[in-house]
Amino acid sequence: MKALSIAATGMSAQQLNLEVIANNIANINTTGFKRARAEFSDLLYQAERLQGVPNQANANIVPEGAQVGLGVKTSAVRNVHIQGSLTNTGNKLDLALVGKGWFAIEGADGEQLYSRAGAFNTNAEGQLVTVDGFPVTPAIVIPEDAIEVIVNKSGQIFARMEGQANLQDLGQLTLATFANEAGLAPMGDNLFRETTASGAANFGVPGDPGFATVEQGYLEDSNVDPVKEITELISAQRAYEMNSKVIKAADEMATTVTQSLR
Repeated sequence: MKALSIAATGMSAQQLNLEVIANNIANINTTGFKRARAEFSDLLYQAERLQGVPNQANANIVPEGAQVGLGVKTSAVRNVHIQGSLTNTGNKLDLALVGKGWFAIEGADGEQLYSRAGAFNTNAEGQLVTVDGFPVTPAIVIPEDAIEVIVNKSGQIFARMEGQANLQDLGQLTLATFANEAGLAPMGDNLFRETTASGAANFGVPGDPGFATVEQGYLEDSNVDPVKEITELISAQRAYEMNSKVIKAADEMATTVTQSLR
């Protein structure tokens, strides 16, 4: 009885859907986190009767056939890269992006990575780094005796030095955009890696056409909507229950047949 295996694929799909929703809810307070959505597609079909063929020699064409689907499969778990709201932190090294774009980060092995989480700090050498110590590229070094750090919307970074009227130019942030942001591979720690699906990174200056602007003293919140996630959770739970009832019904039908053969 195919209903058992079909319903089993449905339960497996809803279990994965539940895991994706659980991860969204778990990261509801993660800076720069982008919610994910599970995408599903139907499996192959078993043809009981084909359409478009004659039902017998030199006869009329069958207008529609009979094909039975064999269940569902996971086609993708897609990150939804939409803007999150901003939270004012008052920390001058916290930077939020408003619009499209990614901070360029140098990974542990020198690999180029990307992030929307702008909770930056400085290391022992004064270089601008992430909370995990990965340096921002291009390198920005803040002098130890700087009394104020200023970052404008265009990503230019200045330091105010004691006793100096003019600001000291420390460098320029650059951002990366991608043709297909959904194709980026999540690496954990708020970092993403370029893939063939995402396309090559296109670098530019904040504020240029197609690139985000920078807000100093703010962080981008997770774009997870708790109300939407709870609604999706209830929907996944109900779908799981319905598939389990199909399995129960198919088992009872098989039991009826078995008892009739005794």
